[in-house]
Amino acid sequence: MRGVVEGLDMEGLGVVRLGRREIHVPFTAPGDVVEVRKWRRKKRRLIATDFDVVEPSPNRTEPGCPYFGTCGGCLLQHLPYGEQVRFKSDKLREILGFDVEVIPSPKIYGHRNRIDVVVSTAGIGFRRRGTWWDAVDIEWCPVFGESSRRVLKSLREFIEDHTPTLYEIRKNKGFLRYIVIREGKFTGELMINLVTSEGKLPEDFPEYFDYADSIYWSVNRTPSDVSYGDVERFWKGEFIRERLDDVTYLIHPNSFFQTNSYQAVNLVRKVAGLVDGERILDLYSGVGTFGIYLAKRGFSVEGIEANPFAVEMANRNAELNGVEATFRVGEDRDVENLSKYETVIVDPPRAGLHPKLIKKILKDKPQSIVYVSCNPKTLRDNLDTLSEGYAVETVVGLDMFPHTPHVETVVKLKLKV
Repeated sequence: MRGVVEGLDMEGLGVVRLGRREIHVPFTAPGDVVEVRKWRRKKRRLIATDFDVVEPSPNRTEPGCPYFGTCGGCLLQHLPYGEQVRFKSDKLREILGFDVEVIPSPKIYGHRNRIDVVVSTAGIGFRRRGTWWDAVDIEWCPVFGESSRRVLKSLREFIEDHTPTLYEIRKNKGFLRYIVIREGKFTGELMINLVTSEGKLPEDFPEYFDYADSIYWSVNRTPSDVSYGDVERFWKGEFIRERLDDVTYLIHPNSFFQTNSYQAVNLVRKVAGLVDGERILDLYSGVGTFGIYLAKRGFSVEGIEANPFAVEMANRNAELNGVEATFRVGEDRDVENLSKYETVIVDPPRAGLHPKLIKKILKDKPQSIVYVSCNPKTLRDNLDTLSEGYAVETVVGLDMFPHTPHVETVVKLKLKV
């Protein structure tokens, strides 16, 4: 069946009407003429699985990655970057109900500071789109940058020399499972973390990666298909460093950091420009990305985070930067006495703010809330509830994730008089 792509859905899939059916087609652009042969139902949508673009739209560009269209990592490389940004702005307007400017990423290739590469019998690369068991074999990742080519070449040399078993996800068998590559984009420091099942790693493994600043071996002792585990051993540096303006952050294999360092600079600057007063609560503080940046600028900062390891890293980062911000372990729903802070920064997971926290915000009435969101749908729901006591003053989007449908949003809310 043949049809024309009318537009993109919220996930960046092209929408085609074929008779009474609405089919969502990946890797297509508005104006494409497509031939759709098969589709499957997923979450109340029909997703095309077998299709061709028979007449390309003029609203396309050449993807910068040879694996685009099979790899599950990027969905929008075929769209000119300006169109990607416009799509994200339209998405935020539709979800939030008002116009939102989206700040483009300073770089659209080589911007990611972390990639998690599957090491499996199906291939060494990324999951094939639409599967959990297959992988696209890659030589490098243009979205990460050239250093990924060197790391994956070294990994293949190690595998050729030692012939370890590779993971078979369907059978939950095999020794090598993932290699995670992290890079400080502003420091040039490189970390490699090999994630395996239980077993013995050849002693000369680190020699294959002698150019890296930090080399880790982690063991995943669970059947879960995850790219982290218990640290078994590390060589060379315990951390690598990343730098955002004048603030240095320590990066550990098991710590979260914004994956686009170039845009993360704009994010911390934007948040710093929106806070009011001097006393700041950094809630969901992670490794102190916002809190330490603000403390460096003279704000009095307290951070609260549920993950004890992240709190440990945040306090190390505070010490490294010579600031007096304090971070402690705590749950969002248990935060007390928010009225003593002039601004509360919240950067919650995709599920959004805990209802108990929203009740406490409305009860304690801090003057300002700066809400950093990776999920505009839960952001909208939380803003609806917070509107009982707060008004939206500023909204801006930041494209942290070029070539994907995801967008970060920063909202400043002021207490209603």
